[in-house]
This record gives sequence, C-alpha cells and structure tokens, in this order.
Amino acid sequence: MSADDTIATEQRYILQVYPRPGFVLERGEGCYVFDTEGRRYLDCVAGIAVNALGYNDPDVSHVIAEQATKLMHVSNLYHTQPAGELARQLVERSFADRVFYTNSGAEAIEGALKFSRKYAYEHKHQNKTHIVAFSSSFHGRTMGAVAVTHREKYRTPFAPVMPDVRFAPFNDLAAAHEAIIDDVCAVIVEPVQGEGGLSVADAAFLQGLRERCDAVGALLILDEIQCGLGRTGALWAHEWYHMTPDIMTVAKPLGGGLPIGAILMTQAVADTIHPGDHGTTFGGGPLVTAAAQVVFEKIANPAFLEHVREVSDYFAEALQDLASERPEILSLRGKGLMRGIQIDGPAAAVRMAGHDVGILVATAGEDIVRLVPPLIFERQHVDETIDKLGQAFDNMRR
Repeated sequence: MSADDTIATEQRYILQVYPRPGFVLERGEGCYVFDTEGRRYLDCVAGIAVNALGYNDPDVSHVIAEQATKLMHVSNLYHTQPAGELARQLVERSFADRVFYTNSGAEAIEGALKFSRKYAYEHKHQNKTHIVAFSSSFHGRTMGAVAVTHREKYRTPFAPVMPDVRFAPFNDLAAAHEAIIDDVCAVIVEPVQGEGGLSVADAAFLQGLRERCDAVGALLILDEIQCGLGRTGALWAHEWYHMTPDIMTVAKPLGGGLPIGAILMTQAVADTIHPGDHGTTFGGGPLVTAAAQVVFEKIANPAFLEHVREVSDYFAEALQDLASERPEILSLRGKGLMRGIQIDGPAAAVRMAGHDVGILVATAGEDIVRLVPPLIFERQHVDETIDKLGQAFDNMRR
C-alpha cells in the first residue's frame, strides 16, 4: 500500500481529530524515524514525550518479545509477577507507598480525582469536594481530566463537565491561597506544564501549595505525566523543589511506547481506598509492566539522569544562541529536555516547515513550539536540531 493509499484509508475510516502531515512513518532507530519513502526525520516529539529511550531499544524489544510468549493479559483477577516488581521499583524510588495501574495518563488523572474525593469522604468531610487547578493546565481528555484542564476549548463543547472545580493563576501563590479553602479536597498541578505552554512552576509556588494543602486538609496531586521520569534531568520533576505530593500521576514514557499509567500515593491515601472502589481490566497487565521494568531501571540510573542534565544544559545554551539570532523567537521556556519556543506567529507553521527539512516538532498552544526529544539525545542531535530549526524559520520567511 502506498503512502497516499494509507492516508486515504485513514481519512475514510478513522475519526478525523488529528491534523496529520502527508507522509507515513514506517520505522524508527535511536532518535530518528523514517517514512515509507525512506526520508529520515530527527524526532523532537518522541511520541509526545513517550519514547524516552528512542526507537528500537534492544532491551525493551527483547523483554516485550519474551513476555509475549508467556502472558500478555489475564486481568486483575489474578496475580502476575511483572506488576508487583514494577510497583516495588516505583515505590522504592519515590515518595509513594502504593501504586495503582491505569492504561493512560488521563485514566491516572481520573483515578487521582476519585481517590481525593474518597479520602475526604472516608474522613467524614462529605462537603469537602472542590478541586483546585491552575491556568494553562492540561490534564487529559476524559470528563474529569477535562474539568481540571483550564483552556475553554477543551471544556466548553463538552459541558457540563465534573462540577466543583475552581481555577487559580499558575505561579500566583496569593491567589492559590484564596482558592484553597476548607471545601477543597485536592489541588492538582503540573511542575512543568506540557500542553499549556512549557511554563515552569516557581519553587515558592509549589512549596507554598504543599503548605496550604496541609493547612486545610487537602491532598496535593502532582501531574508528572509529561514532566516526570527523567524529562527534567531528575527522576521526578518535584525533586527540584524539595517537597513531595500525596498523589502523583505518571504515564507517557513508562511503558517504552506501550500504553500504561500509574497513580502513586501515600499509605494515608491508600488506606481510604477499599476493594471495589476502583478497578481496571487492562491496567498493569504483564506485557506492559514487564517492559516498564526495563524502561524504569534505565531511566532511574544515576548515570542516565546525569547525561540528561548535561545534554539539557547544552540544549538550553544552544536555544539561547538561536533566539539571539532570530527576531521571530520571543521567549524560551521549559526545563531539561522539555523545551518551549514562543514565536511571533503560529507554532503550527514551524511544525509543518520542519517536515520539509527533516525534523519533527510539536506545539503547545498557538505560539509555542514544543521540543520533547528522546532522553537519549546527544550533543550532535542538539546541533542538528538547532540547524534544522534555523532552516525551518528561513523557509517560513520565504
């Protein structure tokens, strides 16, 4: 089947909610993907911050093939070894005492919201139902996740969404204090915003949220679905802030490309969730948790995280140099290998121009170019990124 035939088939039979370019990706290797015509693209999207180890990692491929010959699915009615082993890894390398598996980040958000309300209910605070989220937040596409996502384009067409949500300005601690009162059961925040524009939380802001939640008896939920698992150069983004949450949601890179999410929580939260309160048919299946063990072990390696930090510093300097030469670049945002370029114009135009010069980039809002490459990026990949971005900007001008 030709690329045109593949695209025509998708357009005929798949619901058209994604604006896709006019090529078909066929395979990947390292930090590159290749289309059916043999063209190579440097990938600064990584499956939307999913493919942390790039493409065709031999250890991940091996464990998937091996586990597929044993068990792929039996449901959560039965014990399997990979699920318990992965949970042990996550708990031993985090603040958490317990893990609940999901199939995606949005499902992890839904579970975290449910657990927060159940926590208040179990403590006889039936009127403590409000959840505080923040401007420019993005937490997913399902109804609860949409309710705590700030941009109206994601919420308004699907109203009424889950009630009892209020928003406060991101990085405004005084406003957060006014919003977080006795009727609040949980506060949800991204340490580094993803879809909302790559803004980074101030240390005083996150630490202040922790203190305010403690003061009013609310749970603090950190959404590290995109910024966690090494993306900022620390295993967890909140490590930079010297504080811990009550609940944390993770997903994107954990499965090495296979779908998985997880809710990490303290024992105090876990003690309020009982058999039958929540469930999942596919979450934590043996195939994906076997792969995730390998992914997590690699990312959590101190030497791997040190490499991410070194390349991130080089990337930040290279982007500063690019911005000094390009008047269309208004500002730079982000942390680690999670970078945003605010431009004077539509970010989608940069994304499309990038295709012609062999680079994949994403967007985060109307004017933010998002760069979330594999965490195995090297300095030469950074140099190539800067060169190709420059070519894309030149092509846009012409």
